[in-house]
Amino acid sequence: MANKNKTKTPEQIKYDKIEKKHEIKRPLLQNCIRAFLIGGLICVIGQAVTYFYIYFFNFTEQTAGNPTVATMVFFAMLLTGFGVYDRLGQFAGAGSAVPVTGFGNAVISSAIEHQTEGYVLGVGGNIFKLAGSVIVFGVFSAFVIALIKTILIQWGGF
Repeated sequence: MANKNKTKTPEQIKYDKIEKKHEIKRPLLQNCIRAFLIGGLICVIGQAVTYFYIYFFNFTEQTAGNPTVATMVFFAMLLTGFGVYDRLGQFAGAGSAVPVTGFGNAVISSAIEHQTEGYVLGVGGNIFKLAGSVIVFGVFSAFVIALIKTILIQWGGF
């Protein structure tokens, strides 16, 4: 890290003033509201998909989660392919990136970006740049939790 305590030259001070004058003020509250509303809308759609699986395919509330997640990721991938999800992401920010649909968007975006390199080396090699680390972390976390639970049940007498 550079010396922050270093005194600035008059040119640097002048530049800092010009920079602050022309800096774009970000509408923080507006961005938070957009993220909340779009993220909430995505969750409402996910809940509707869950109810769809419960009422039309006789899933229980516990078992409807897996097909709901798969459906939401599919919707995100489809919308990304048509360019809609990217515009939604520009509008909503983290509201579209945090739900599981953001994961689907990230996976398919890397596949679309590298499709010119071929299906094997381009799409197949790059589709797991983000997804691979998420999947490995999920599997490892599940293993650790299962190990802790097993130890507590076997040796803890719970």
